[in-house]
Amino acid sequence: MKQKIVIKMSVHCDKCRSKALKIAVGISGVESVALTGQERDQVEVVGDGIDSVELTRRLRKNVAHAELVSVGEFKKEQPAATTAGSPPVVGWLPPPPPPPY
Repeated sequence: MKQKIVIKMSVHCDKCRSKALKIAVGISGVESVALTGQERDQVEVVGDGIDSVELTRRLRKNVAHAELVSVGEFKKEQPAATTAGSPPVVGWLPPPPPPPY
């Protein structure tokens, strides 16, 4: 079962954000990591079998203060459905002409 972990951090620079992403990716079981929130101060981690306490501890130790916000089941977002009944639009472009000699 995939889980989604959200951790709020008190970061103020891009270097700290990239360091937090590197640490999160280094944890085993992580599939994706993203920065969320209005001030890009939340790290959202999706994966299988991730230890959320260990991840939070590593972020506190190496980057800045980190607070575990939520741990829950990951639900894949459904893409917007196209209009029913109409076929999808498919385009095709011919290949470019060969270069002159």
